[in-house]
Amino acid sequence: MTLMQRIGFDIPLVQAPMAGTSTPAMAAAVSNAGALGSIAVGATDAAGARAMIAEVHERTGRPFNVNLFVHRTPVADAEREAGWLDWLRALFVEFGAEPPAALTSPYTSFADDTEMLALLVETAPPVVSFHFGLPGAEAIAALRARGVMLLATATSLDEARALEAAGIDAVVAQGIEAGGHRGMFDPAAPDAQLGTMALTRLLVRQGGLPVIAAGGIMDGAGIAAALDLGAQAAQLGTAFVACPESAADDAYRAALMSPAAFRTTLTPLVSGRPARALANRFTALSAQVGDRRMPDYPIAYHAGKALNAAAKARGEHGFGAQWAGQGAPLARAMPAAELVTTLAAELAAARTAAHADGASTG
Repeated sequence: MTLMQRIGFDIPLVQAPMAGTSTPAMAAAVSNAGALGSIAVGATDAAGARAMIAEVHERTGRPFNVNLFVHRTPVADAEREAGWLDWLRALFVEFGAEPPAALTSPYTSFADDTEMLALLVETAPPVVSFHFGLPGAEAIAALRARGVMLLATATSLDEARALEAAGIDAVVAQGIEAGGHRGMFDPAAPDAQLGTMALTRLLVRQGGLPVIAAGGIMDGAGIAAALDLGAQAAQLGTAFVACPESAADDAYRAALMSPAAFRTTLTPLVSGRPARALANRFTALSAQVGDRRMPDYPIAYHAGKALNAAAKARGEHGFGAQWAGQGAPLARAMPAAELVTTLAAELAAARTAAHADGASTG
């Protein structure tokens, strides 16, 4: 039985769970259109997650995915955090604001959130996925006992093998092209920065789990290429940012449709972990950071969010977390369901063309 059959969706497409951007309305629209919609609850608490899950259920009776952040518990370092705020102070002053007096972690890792685990065990969403790592064996066993299908991100063969050993059902192979945060378990470890296609083929050939290819895929031809390499589905995120159901603000949408889409960059400055974004004033600070040590993720994100709020209040939108993959110039603005239908038609056309080419050369 294929992964799609096990979960119950018809189009080999997963809408990426993008914290702060994907919404219950988007997830439901994607699922209703025959793909697998996703919500991201890593940036909220159990009460917020409950409300989001309930809204998806109200909008669709089809399967959907709930995504969690499983980052390592951040270690507070008052000296390092104060130094980071001092470095950013001139920018806060530019926008008539003071930096926060101290930094705190805006997100709780799922590994430390017993209330979130209890909620997921209670509600048993059809699919739960993990980013940045894995929760403990007891949490995985509890979710599996409720019949929840489990997905997790891997950026390397070693990470994929860890997922298999832990009992995860499928791996999201995240290539370096992907927008948003790199899902690597240890951001301090060497990163081979494998591209989506190389990683997908590696995990298909040498891993033991069904593969969902993710990173830089924006149209049906890209999905077809991933499937040709052995993936069972493709995960697209940036492709959905411009949809009306997205929570992206006007500045984010405008940047995505501008020449900035051709200049994505991978930086840890915004949040404390490497993430790919549209180049803007915040990402440009990479040239000035030198050997400064930033706070742990997501403590550093507190500073990034505060600076963005101060800048936006003065009409400057160049400090937003405008996450986007390298395929950003291919983004299209249309309703999520229409985008799914379009992607499915493009996929069918690509497969038909490949079949015709094969027949003509046979």
